[in-house]
Amino acid sequence: MILFKDIEKSFGKLNVLSDVNVEFSGGHSIAVVGPNGSGKTTLIKMLLGMVLPDKGKVYFDGKPISESHQYRGRIGYMPQISNYPPNLKVSQLISMMTDIRESAGWTGKLDNELIDAFEIDSFSNKTMSTLSGGTRQKVGAALAFRFNPDVLILDEPTAGLDPAACEILKDKIQNERQKGKLLILTSHILSDLDELTDHILFMNDSRIQFYQEIKGLKEEFQEDKLGKIIAQLMRAKSKSQSKILVS
Repeated sequence: MILFKDIEKSFGKLNVLSDVNVEFSGGHSIAVVGPNGSGKTTLIKMLLGMVLPDKGKVYFDGKPISESHQYRGRIGYMPQISNYPPNLKVSQLISMMTDIRESAGWTGKLDNELIDAFEIDSFSNKTMSTLSGGTRQKVGAALAFRFNPDVLILDEPTAGLDPAACEILKDKIQNERQKGKLLILTSHILSDLDELTDHILFMNDSRIQFYQEIKGLKEEFQEDKLGKIIAQLMRAKSKSQSKILVS
């Protein structure tokens, strides 16, 4: 579904992505992890069309994303920090995002499951600036899933959510994966990644160190917890100490 081919990216003298080649398929939930500055954010921004590669191409369903922006209508994005207009009411924000999607050619059935589960209608007349961080996260999650996208990019999705809301969102993520959708997650809550993802993409020093099924990785490291494996990888002193695995 998504292919990064021969990707290189630098900002000035800082090399942020080097020789990136990886393919993601539908029906999988992928954890993108690595130390700060490893290239994770740039990789995601490149998929969203927010950053252009210096070399190489990104493909969506076999077509270069540089040739058309239409693919973006098939992606739902939940940022870690939402910068929605503070004076907009929640209901106005949802209406505005719906209008933007429809004007860009989106057609389909709206998914209001999270709007109902999070009881967003109960605070829809409040402005975004008056909401707590956790409540803004609920709005962001509802918007990401609302347009029934084929691909969901979720950046720290459970951060700030209360336990009940966390479980609602986790169930939604699992259900969408079972429908054959592709989910890409980043999180510092490693137990979430352990629970919600089946593949891991580990990045370090601008490169992909490995991309592998988590089940096989646990068997190789003889560890039950993904967090312990990631901790070992992050303690590695150099790229040469990490075994490059590609599945």
